[in-house]
Amino acid sequence: MTPVSLEKVASVRRDVEPPLSVSEFEAAIRAVGPERYHDLHPFHHLLHGGKLNKGQVQAWALNRYCYQSAVPRKDAAFISRIHDRELRREWLHRVLDHDGHPPEEVGGIERWLILTDGLGLDRDYVISRRGALAATVFAVESYVTFVREQPLVVACASSLTELFAPKIHKERISGMLEGYDFIDDKVLAYFKRRLTQAPRDSEFALQYVLKNAKTRDEQEACVEAVRFKCNVLWVQLDALYNAYVAGNIPPGTFRPEV
Repeated sequence: MTPVSLEKVASVRRDVEPPLSVSEFEAAIRAVGPERYHDLHPFHHLLHGGKLNKGQVQAWALNRYCYQSAVPRKDAAFISRIHDRELRREWLHRVLDHDGHPPEEVGGIERWLILTDGLGLDRDYVISRRGALAATVFAVESYVTFVREQPLVVACASSLTELFAPKIHKERISGMLEGYDFIDDKVLAYFKRRLTQAPRDSEFALQYVLKNAKTRDEQEACVEAVRFKCNVLWVQLDALYNAYVAGNIPPGTFRPEV
């Protein structure tokens, strides 16, 4: 008697499973946030609660720059794969939101550098990423690679952590203004702008994913992409906590004076 492959049987069962309804699919995507979004991380609780010293906040801002500077690169990688002209035009504003519309419009990266300037960090040093944690660089580059290599609808789904972002931006603005005397309203301009940009971007991406992930496997891959993106954000905070709270700062990386 020929042995039965349980892996093959499981695969066949997945193939014949009907797709989730649109409402079920959307609910599965949204359920990722309360489980995995990085607002749950202990480092963020410290950051938003005013519990960090200036050097620790500097370390967070410097490392987070690596992520901010990677976002327009991953969006450009996404655009390079799109044959639909309308979709390319829609997605292009994400690149401009971060890189800016010179000479009139300051973009998100410049607003982030205003934050690091305000924290007393040398701008050229921040941009060079020389002081960033290796785990931070690996994590953000894995995100760029993911968007470049995954199926288009799955790559798009990885951006859907933006569904959960406005809440964390509101908490960050109020918590940091209240908790740190070295933070003022001007240097938090990045987060204020994202309060309007993130909902717009996430709604478009959500509708695209809901429409274009047609099979159960595609839907599950999209939900997994949201989990992957949450992991990208989470591991950056793990690295920050280990280095700047637990005190295990790797050689060659930023060392606060405070």
